[in-house]
Amino acid sequence: MDTTAPTVGSNPAIDTLPATFRWGVATSAYQIEGAVHEDGRGPSIWDTYCRTPGMVHEGDNGDVACDHYHRMPEDVALIGSLGVDTYRFSVAWPRVQPGGKGPANPAGLAFYDRLVDELLGRGVDPWVTLYHWDLPQELEDAGGWPERDTAYRFADYSMLVFDALSDRVRTWTTLNEPWCSAMLGYYEGRQAPGRQDFEAAIHAVHHLLLGHGLATQRMRAAAPAPTEFGITLNMAHASPATDSEADREAARRADGLSRRIYLDPLLRGHYPVDVVEDLAARSVKLPVNDGDLEIIRQPIDVLGVNYYSSHLFSGVDEQGRTTDADGHPVDRTVRFGRPVTAMDWEIVPEGFTKLLVQISDEYPGVPMVITENGAAFDDTLTGGVVQDDDRIEYLASHIAAVAAARSRGADVRGYFAWSLMDNFEWSYGYAKRFGLVHVDYDTQVRTPKSSALWYRDTIRRVRGR
Repeated sequence: MDTTAPTVGSNPAIDTLPATFRWGVATSAYQIEGAVHEDGRGPSIWDTYCRTPGMVHEGDNGDVACDHYHRMPEDVALIGSLGVDTYRFSVAWPRVQPGGKGPANPAGLAFYDRLVDELLGRGVDPWVTLYHWDLPQELEDAGGWPERDTAYRFADYSMLVFDALSDRVRTWTTLNEPWCSAMLGYYEGRQAPGRQDFEAAIHAVHHLLLGHGLATQRMRAAAPAPTEFGITLNMAHASPATDSEADREAARRADGLSRRIYLDPLLRGHYPVDVVEDLAARSVKLPVNDGDLEIIRQPIDVLGVNYYSSHLFSGVDEQGRTTDADGHPVDRTVRFGRPVTAMDWEIVPEGFTKLLVQISDEYPGVPMVITENGAAFDDTLTGGVVQDDDRIEYLASHIAAVAAARSRGADVRGYFAWSLMDNFEWSYGYAKRFGLVHVDYDTQVRTPKSSALWYRDTIRRVRGR
């Protein structure tokens, strides 16, 4: 009898991925850069939010973060050592355009100019995200994303970056996770700017999408060939907890407000009818002007998909009620009963496959790249080693889920692990670690975890077979 333990992270499905499959790692500016007061950078909504008592774990902030602004060449060398072909990073709007309007800050642009050159020198393609949540505070003071003008300001800012880097950057995504910007930032108040206004959040949804469309129009018109444009959405597969009508309606509503409200206007040129009706029942209307939907529906060369977990929904609360205290239908998440990450997110890799196939079936022909996928666990650095087998198993099962979706016809062309390194995890501060690379925040020493070595070796094997 063979008593050999299976190799951690082994999954034959991964080896079905083509040698041309794109592999990467991802970060965002506020989470790693630090240097928030240097070289003319202005304040962002996250600088303000972090200084609001009770909003961020232990009052943490991104003032230093991973000090990437000063350690960038070292970090790019680290990226190169992982064998990835792509690095997805975001540009800090307040570093490039401190007040959210006016000319570019040359020192801010110069950092990203150096970063792009450093990556290309290592044989790594730069993948730019123009907005990863760090709105200049001056624009929030003027109303933020619920105001239409912010969409135009975003397009202007995008062109400043595009004009500086488009001679070397071939892939551009406008927004990262507009659901988080709108719903967590303006409705639930769990992220910057910390407002709690449902109508403002829905207005933010539309203006974020409008900003995407305006920026994409202008960049595409000025783009050298070949250049790809897209957007990144965070999505999950929503299923009813039971086959009851209440649960099916809860899953429909959740899916509509988290996934289809973005995909339908982007890829079909209209908002979902059922979502518009659900909003009307709450006396909320999307602020659509004539021509907006044509602007939003720009051709998409790549759809970024961020996935962490999936959800079951019930339309009945624990007391058996179908409406909440405000008279709104109940949309309650129900546990699968699976193991969880340190974020208390259930590990549901088959939901990843279902989501990708669902997108492919509902929006045929859209090319996808997994722009974020990963997990936080309670890592321990012992003797210079982080043996994070739980993360390896998570990555292996989810990369295999991507391979399964490809086998069912989903056009998924790449996978980027979140995150390159431990960093400032938004409202969780420095308490949660998603990185392939461990960061000692006192010394800024970087230590590749076992998962980083596994990821490197997996890429080598898939490419070299």
